[in-house]
Amino acid sequence: MAQRVQGTEDLFGGYMRAWQRMCDVARDLFGAYGFDAIETPALEQVDTFVHGIGESTDVVRKEMFRVFSGALLPEVLERGSEGHLKARQRMAMRPEGTAGVVRAAVEHNFVPQGGSPSKLWYAEAMFRGERPQKGRLRQFHQVGIEWLGAPDPAADAECIIVLIEYFKRLGFDPAKLRLVINSMGDANCRPAYRESVRQFILDHAEEMCDDCIERAELNPLRAFDCKNDHCREVMEAAPKVTGALCDDCRAHYEQVKRYLDEAGIAYEEDPTLVRGLDYYTRTVFEVEVEGAGVGAIGGGGRYDGLMELEGGKPTPGIGFAVGFERIYLALQSQGVDLAGSEPSCVYVACMPDARDAAFRATLALRSAGIRTEADYQGRSLKAQFKQANKLGARLCVVLGSDEVAAGVATVRNMQTHDQAQVPMDGLAAYVTEQL
Repeated sequence: MAQRVQGTEDLFGGYMRAWQRMCDVARDLFGAYGFDAIETPALEQVDTFVHGIGESTDVVRKEMFRVFSGALLPEVLERGSEGHLKARQRMAMRPEGTAGVVRAAVEHNFVPQGGSPSKLWYAEAMFRGERPQKGRLRQFHQVGIEWLGAPDPAADAECIIVLIEYFKRLGFDPAKLRLVINSMGDANCRPAYRESVRQFILDHAEEMCDDCIERAELNPLRAFDCKNDHCREVMEAAPKVTGALCDDCRAHYEQVKRYLDEAGIAYEEDPTLVRGLDYYTRTVFEVEVEGAGVGAIGGGGRYDGLMELEGGKPTPGIGFAVGFERIYLALQSQGVDLAGSEPSCVYVACMPDARDAAFRATLALRSAGIRTEADYQGRSLKAQFKQANKLGARLCVVLGSDEVAAGVATVRNMQTHDQAQVPMDGLAAYVTEQL
């Protein structure tokens, strides 16, 4: 029997309604802030992600799915490498949303010289070769925004405000949301800080895991994210970025906090928060839910150098992404049903000699935008009523020979069992009014 790949899920029923609910809330909220929808390909050139995410990150080194056409695969397997392939032949499945959106912005010139910022949002599937566990899948779904061309710290604050408002609209208790923020500095001050962390790791090499020793040379800040408990304990004594910020970065960070204070957004500062991708600069942030046990449900930050890494001109950027699967689990832990109830419908039941009239009635109701179901299996009228109840129908339109002869339909309220006879030419209007 064919089975889904481990670490993937089928979205249907209430689970699918929950995902659609997330997308609907995003469309309404992000649209109010001027963000337009974008969808980028699930398949991109490897360099799109390597340039932006960083070759030293776990995402690129261990988790990114590489893709080869059937014609190229034997050659890659024989050589044991893809290094000989042209850039356009080296492809990967999208592990996160920002790099692809920025690639599109460069390719289509979304932010021309002197032009207005570009504000985009997406809701897409992402792919990572991780060990499947609760809230962590190989194919997962994210909703996110990207704001390109806005260097003002007000943009940082507004992104965070939008994120918190999004969680509220999904049904989270604001008191249980934990927002953590930090500044990672920029190209002016971070190199010296990276070197100080690198030297700290090397000085404590005997206490660190092999991965952290490797990170010391590739990207020492990744050691703050190490999953080894002892490494995290050691890194608590490492130099903190807040003491290494240049004047511009410090002023930017302080202004972001002032805006958050003015907006009444509660936050905690964590100087070890570095996020997992290399493209971040200055402001970074994450949100967790107390007691949910799923880790961060969303986060993001500023990435002022990413457009250049993707081949564009210098353009500031900031954004965030939230994970559907983790949000679904977190809301469940709070007793919130993101899916909501199954949509109600109207059921058209008929006797065999009224089948043609029932066909016309379903067309009329659906044309009026009413969710309508009917029998297509030759069930008895009693069985049709049972099916109507099973589907949660609020009204049942009943047609028999008497109704057809009189040019009417009997409309039954499935909760109260009240009935009314309605002319066929006014059926859609009557049903709409009753609903």
